[in-house]
Amino acid sequence: MAGAPTIASLFAQRVVIGVGDVAVSNNAQVTLSTYALGSCVGVVVYDPGARAGGLLHLMLPESQISPEKAQAQPAMFADTGLPLLFRSMVGLRAERSRLRVFVAGGASVLTGPDSFKIGERNVRATMDYLTRQGLAVRDSDVGGTVNRTLHLEVGSGTLSLK
Repeated sequence: MAGAPTIASLFAQRVVIGVGDVAVSNNAQVTLSTYALGSCVGVVVYDPGARAGGLLHLMLPESQISPEKAQAQPAMFADTGLPLLFRSMVGLRAERSRLRVFVAGGASVLTGPDSFKIGERNVRATMDYLTRQGLAVRDSDVGGTVNRTLHLEVGSGTLSLK
């Protein structure tokens, strides 16, 4: 029957990761998605051996600007969100040596001069953290002036960037 849903599609779930949030999953029916990455940075990690993935939508580079906010919402900042993402992946039996890392966002979407350069600073903080941890970024799509949307299909590890 043309157009009939498959059993898998009936149970598929989309988990939307908002600004300053993180999610991980090892459920093959889950798609992790985040929308409108402007100056924010999205970090996707996937372990094909464990079939586990995670997505972080960070907003700012350093938690020192608001320690109270970082305590309540650590995923908002690169320096507290990235460790949280990787700790959460370990809980799903992901192994560092198998992790595939993708980074997107960090655009300059403001009209006119951006004296704060938040997008650039977010990308720099993210890449610096990953380098210090010995984690290679497999691919990235950062900078520019456009928003980005990410979707990670946990079952297959397929990543879509729009």
